[in-house]
Amino acid sequence: MPKFAANLSFLYADLPFLDRIAAAAKDGFPAVEYVGPYDFPEEEVAAALKAANVKQALFNLPAGDWAGGERGIGCLPDRVEEFKAGVDKAISYARALTCPKVNCLAGIAPKGIAAEKLEQTLVENLKYAAPRLADAGVKLLLEPINLRDIPGFFVSTTDHAERILEAVGSDNLFIQYDIYHTQIMQGDLAETYRRLKAKIAHVQLADNPGRHEPGTGEINYPYLFNMLDAEGYDGFIGCEYKPSAGTSEGLGWMKPWL
Repeated sequence: MPKFAANLSFLYADLPFLDRIAAAAKDGFPAVEYVGPYDFPEEEVAAALKAANVKQALFNLPAGDWAGGERGIGCLPDRVEEFKAGVDKAISYARALTCPKVNCLAGIAPKGIAAEKLEQTLVENLKYAAPRLADAGVKLLLEPINLRDIPGFFVSTTDHAERILEAVGSDNLFIQYDIYHTQIMQGDLAETYRRLKAKIAHVQLADNPGRHEPGTGEINYPYLFNMLDAEGYDGFIGCEYKPSAGTSEGLGWMKPWL
């Protein structure tokens, strides 16, 4: 039976951030995830999780100036020291929140820098991060993101993510498999998961088109949920979608799976 985590960067957007944790628990989510907890003290986030009796499934490494349009700094050659400092910060928060997985966003490729240089930077940054997170008992993930939503994002397919994992050569680096992004960039969702399942440590969802809840688009989610069960996936599935008509009001899709 699939287990769902509410992505609080997308769901319950009408509430203050920390209040979203309790709202997710009230609607039956056993876990939450989001872009990052770094705008709030560790102890405040930990207290909100404890009060709601929900788990922290995942968050990202510090991803640069999010409000200014940055979407990660992993591939940026002039931000290496910032990336390293972000690893330390993420480890501190992961320990405080008992979070088992942290995702790296590669970032948007800047103009004028060769792809080879960007890839080398990302590989070296992940080589730095993976063993440090392993020492803290935290898995490091890398997420391919589609080029429609984030033009120029440096890692946009599972094939590219595979190459990065091979180049890094760590047993503590995995793929974050977002069904929505994969559908846009390459499709073949079930077979791609089956082929890569040993390298996948977290799954996320949204339907396509529109990035709304399951059942609003073309993706056969009942089939995929059954496939994930059959393939032995026992992690949380992050619900990273834009509610089409309010978060709580649109959770009918989830009821049969609770």
